[in-house]
Amino acid sequence: MNLFKRFLNPNSKSETEQENQDPTQRGKYMPEVKLPTDERFMLNFKNNGGKFLYCVNEEEIQEAFDNILMENDWYETECCCFDDNLKSKFNSFNLEFNNSAKAEFYLSTCEYLVANDGSILISSNQIKERKLHDLPANFIVLSSTSQLIDTIGEGLRGIKYKNKQQIPSNITTIKNFETQKEGDFMTYGSSTKNLYLLLLEDL
Repeated sequence: MNLFKRFLNPNSKSETEQENQDPTQRGKYMPEVKLPTDERFMLNFKNNGGKFLYCVNEEEIQEAFDNILMENDWYETECCCFDDNLKSKFNSFNLEFNNSAKAEFYLSTCEYLVANDGSILISSNQIKERKLHDLPANFIVLSSTSQLIDTIGEGLRGIKYKNKQQIPSNITTIKNFETQKEGDFMTYGSSTKNLYLLLLEDL
């Protein structure tokens, strides 16, 4: 994965980007080189307005979570969370876990991270039968680099493969974030979220 190198030196260009920008390396009519999955997701997710913190181990996950709470003054507040494993993982932060849409933020995992449009694929495994607008405006999503995929279709096949007994319902994507410009007709009817992604390196 190129993510670790990119985060350590975000101003550096990947080899494929350098090759694309050097006209002596590629002919005028050559097809564009496709960026690696991790780089495409990182670029599209940031362009969508999402915020993410890259973590190499569980200790960094805890530290990044703590920084998010500090930045937003979310200590000792209500947290909407349906996942018992996450409640246990972050039980040292004095949060009041509940199922309320009026909580300060929503804490969850996801199914996949979709590189082509920088979206986060979720299902009833994460949000039960709730609609996105029935959840808090602030999201913290925990994911890993092994969940990076190219397309939504690939993600749907993955969900079907992982849930052979019963395919989850309420499958949707989150890709509209609050920092996007208001009035964008492409996001009309969508529920925008202030979203933090904790991305754990597991490859």
